[in-house]
Amino acid sequence: MALIKSISGIRGTIGGKTGDNLTPLDVVRFSAAYGSWLAGKIANRTVVVGRDGRMSGPIVQELVINTLLSLGFNVVDIGLSTTPTVELAVTGEKAAGGVIITASHNPREWNALKLLNSDGEFISAEDGALVLQKAEKEDFNFCPVDKLGTYTFNDTYLARHIDAILAYPLVKAENIKKKNYKVVVDAVNSTGAIFIPPLLKRLGVDDVIVLNGDVDGRFAHNPEPLPENLSGLSAAVRKHKADLGIAVDPDVDRLCFVCEDGSMFGEEYTLVAVADYVLSHKPGNTVSNMSSTKALKEITLKHGGEYFPSAVGEVNVVKKMKEVNAVIGGEGN
Repeated sequence: MALIKSISGIRGTIGGKTGDNLTPLDVVRFSAAYGSWLAGKIANRTVVVGRDGRMSGPIVQELVINTLLSLGFNVVDIGLSTTPTVELAVTGEKAAGGVIITASHNPREWNALKLLNSDGEFISAEDGALVLQKAEKEDFNFCPVDKLGTYTFNDTYLARHIDAILAYPLVKAENIKKKNYKVVVDAVNSTGAIFIPPLLKRLGVDDVIVLNGDVDGRFAHNPEPLPENLSGLSAAVRKHKADLGIAVDPDVDRLCFVCEDGSMFGEEYTLVAVADYVLSHKPGNTVSNMSSTKALKEITLKHGGEYFPSAVGEVNVVKKMKEVNAVIGGEGN
């Protein structure tokens, strides 16, 4: 069992001894630390909270929400969601920040709090260190009863996220529909089941087969979308004579494709393939972390742009993209 404190949040296994695992007291302490840091940084008192489909999700979510309410924050609960959707909701609500309750690709006994700033981005290393300091000192000041925050439930953001994708000029749903694709999706018993199939339908893919579509957090296999965990998806693609297989992790911020013959397309090349398409319509600079394939650099140079490496981590990729005005960036996985 474990509790891992980092600049981007806190993650750990559910149950066990306080301070050694992600217990209810640890959830409250780190939620209070994040809220207290946020209160000292910005006057805005709105925070967005969303979660993936993990078994412990409802308990952790209630603890996070009620702690933030006790600090005087107005919480917008978007319910079952994806990490990218919560990020989008922070800017959509013009919120001070957001909390994503997910342990990403970790097994079902894990959960975590991922912390966002007002731009819907993961908080910086410097800000993360300040949150950890507040948690260590338990430097919290809760509100009196007449200044408690308000609670709002808003489950529209998955649909709004799909609308935003369809509105992107380089997404050509009419061209996709003409192909009459058949797609198999492995949703690994989490929120990919309520996001990926509706997205595909809106993109014009009517024949969608969903594996592990019950959002109960009882992951049917190791949830990390690696080839060794996707034999079932590979077999289903061949069985149904599908054109494509799609696997996501529990919070839908990792993506893996399976080709029509059941072979893996490879996470490393997903970003490269998308960048090749984007750069052919919108030339410019690109960014990926230093552990990613060199193919992105080659593609970027082919299209007349400049490639820039960043440190590992989404927050570092985003920071570098802003610095160099990149048109696309990402991590190999």
